[in-house]
Amino acid sequence: MREVAIAQTGIVTAAGNDLEATWNYIMTGRTALRKIDRFPVKAYSSEICGWIPGLKSSGKGSLIRNLRDLLLDQMDPVPPDSLLITSSTKAGIDNLEKIKRGEVADPEDMIPSSITERVKARLGLNGRSFHISAACASSTVAAAQGMALIAAGIAESVLIFCLDLLTESVFSGFSAFQILSPSPCRPFDRDRSGLSVGEGGAFLLLMSADRARELGRPEKGILAGAGISSDARHITAPDRTGAGLIRAVEAAIKTAGIKKEDIAGISAHGTGTVYNDLMELTAFRTLFGKQCPPLYSVKGCLGHTFGAAGGIEIVLGTRILSSQTLPPTAGFVHPEQGAEGIVSAQAVSLDGDYLLTTNSGFGGINAATILKKGGRP
Repeated sequence: MREVAIAQTGIVTAAGNDLEATWNYIMTGRTALRKIDRFPVKAYSSEICGWIPGLKSSGKGSLIRNLRDLLLDQMDPVPPDSLLITSSTKAGIDNLEKIKRGEVADPEDMIPSSITERVKARLGLNGRSFHISAACASSTVAAAQGMALIAAGIAESVLIFCLDLLTESVFSGFSAFQILSPSPCRPFDRDRSGLSVGEGGAFLLLMSADRARELGRPEKGILAGAGISSDARHITAPDRTGAGLIRAVEAAIKTAGIKKEDIAGISAHGTGTVYNDLMELTAFRTLFGKQCPPLYSVKGCLGHTFGAAGGIEIVLGTRILSSQTLPPTAGFVHPEQGAEGIVSAQAVSLDGDYLLTTNSGFGGINAATILKKGGRP
């Protein structure tokens, strides 16, 4: 396999409109989850979420256009022959709400492929492109696909572009599902009471190491391994044994050509729901035993950003490795059984070159990546 360099990154989250602002906020240990004023919430089981202030729609356009442009404005030029992979679970679903209210809205924004076509046009890309929607593991799966294409010599440069919106229909759906926490979510805490939804986006420009060196691109990190699996068990609930996640992580470790002992830290899915957090703790304890690396979840700060979650967490992972610091888990006070000694409300120093990131989604999909610390500024 050819080495896959992460040559450029960017994110937009409830904690900030770029990586630096988001990282600095996360490191405070505080939450960016707060009451939303974009739509009425009194009828729902929570008023709290990770929303981005200032997002605005223009005329018939969806808010997704504004979020997309906030990401695109951060980008340096992208090689025109780059293959583009976009990922989102809902695209411009706010326009469906407009149409249902009798307002004028562009229905094209609701089609996921519209994101792909508009990003491609804005950047002047002439390579192939496709969209991935794989529930809350969407962008992790996209990164895995991009890595595989470069590693196999099918592509030299792949842009991963992921984003998802928070809208009233999404908020009401999770409220009806009875898994929204009335207060900011508390991943891996024994007193957790559900997840907090959020919105955001990220991009990752992946390149073969040779292409990155040829273009003088920095090496922010290396995407060393990836694995994808399916529980094949339930449409929404995770397999409580963690067997599916274990298979995904084992595949990622094997692809990276490392030992599990080489992993210095874990960026977990960590939604704050009872069953997801228990499933992950079970999987990690099964995989690593008493030598489980320290782990954290960013969702107590940013909320669950659906299809964008994995991309955001991989971008943050590059900063974790470069700083050798695992961020605090916001909201973590009383450890759930199995979280003792490995999850912390404080930042934790790391000593190693590899970080594991994991995401799981409805339908039983699991995805994992192995990031390696970059070596070229």
